[in-house]
This record gives sequence, structure tokens and C-alpha cells, in this order.
Amino acid sequence: MRKQIVAGNWKMNNDLAQTETLITSLSKQTKTTDAEVMIAPAATNLWHAYNSTKGTGIEVVAQNMHFAENGAYTGEVSASMLKSIGINTVILGHSERREYFNETDETLAKKVDMALSKGMRIIFCFGEELADRKAGKEEAVVGSQIKNALFHLTAADFQNIVLAYEPVWAIGTGETATAEQAQDMHAFIRKTLADKYGNDIAETVSILYGGSVKPNNAEEIFSKPDVDGGLIGGASLNAEDFFAIVNAF
Repeated sequence: MRKQIVAGNWKMNNDLAQTETLITSLSKQTKTTDAEVMIAPAATNLWHAYNSTKGTGIEVVAQNMHFAENGAYTGEVSASMLKSIGINTVILGHSERREYFNETDETLAKKVDMALSKGMRIIFCFGEELADRKAGKEEAVVGSQIKNALFHLTAADFQNIVLAYEPVWAIGTGETATAEQAQDMHAFIRKTLADKYGNDIAETVSILYGGSVKPNNAEEIFSKPDVDGGLIGGASLNAEDFFAIVNAF
């Protein structure tokens, strides 16, 4: 059975005190589903967040990592560094990393390989821009992003891969793909996996939706058969809203 997951990507928000306040608020919320709950604070606060969430059932994950083991990469963080402070999951390929930091499919493939070599789980992001969807190219774009970065992997590697479809036009814009649009794309993604690795693998990989998920639309989106949860941006910065989304299952 596929895992249901709700992951909060805090992006470049919350200093140390704000991180502690939000974690305290999160720990007071009640989870009424079996969904896995994750939060991704800023890199400077990962160690503190990891210690502050012990015993809460909330996993702390990283927003990014470098593809190298170590070296002259000023300002970067390696998989081994993350592992050394208890972080076992990393978000890779977020559209903002692709757009603002010029991350390519080839770069992401190397990051994926490094994370897997260190036994990490990956939330791998991808999605089309508005121009792609208007041109009817959304499936071609999404299929290419998946294949270029992930299809060199073995079937066994997908035990540690979570996919996150995020239509770029719906991130932080207030626009949201309809539940039907999300389901159609998730079904396409699962078929793409099945064509390469077979149905057994395709049916075990969790696929999250990311793109302006809110408490008032999460239940409808999560009700779709191929949507296994959400990668949540702005709404994850409010404890009550975030757990309303978690409990939408």
C-alpha cells in the first residue's frame, strides 16, 4: 500500500525562534490519519528542529543538498552532513531551485545518485510552466523531467523515491490545478513509471501534489486515486492550516 505523505516546505522562512514557535504549535495539533508528516525548515535550523521534534511523529527533512561528497563548494551542504544530524530525507528538483539556481535534469540526476548512495529518501519534484500547459506540452515536459533525472535508476532504488508533481503555474500564485487535472497528471506519471519499471513498482511509489494546497481544497485533491498527499508551501507555515491538510485524508 502506498504511503500517504504531507510534507511542509518552509522555504526561506523562519529564523531559529520562529522555527521553535512553529514546531511547538505543530506538536499541539492532533493527527487523525495515518499520513506521514514532514517539515523542511531552513538549513540553519535543521539540527534544532530535529531535536525539537523527537517524539512528535514529525520527520524533519532538508530542502536541498549538493551532489558532491565534499570539496570547494562554498555555501553548500552534502548528504553526509545532513545524515550526521539525523536528516534522512531531502527535497530535490523543486521548481524554484530549477528556475533561480539553474538546476538541470543532469545536475539533479547526480544529486539523486548521491542521496541514494547515502541511504537517503528523496522527494523528487517536477512540473510544467503555464506556457507548457497552454501549448498542451505538460505531459511531454513532465515525462522528460522524470526520465532524464530518474530513469537510470534500478527498480529497487524507487523504494526510496517519493515523487512530487508541482505545476509551476500554481506555486505561490493562489492558482490550483483542479482535482481532476491533478489526477490526470498523477495517472500519467504512474503510467510512465509502469512503462519503464512495471506495475508493481508504479503502484508502490507515492506521488504528491504541490501547488497552492489549502485546507479548503485538500480533501478533494487527496480523494483522487493517484494522489498520495501533498508538498505544501505557504500553508505549512501555519500549524492549524497544515494539520487541517494532514487530516484531509
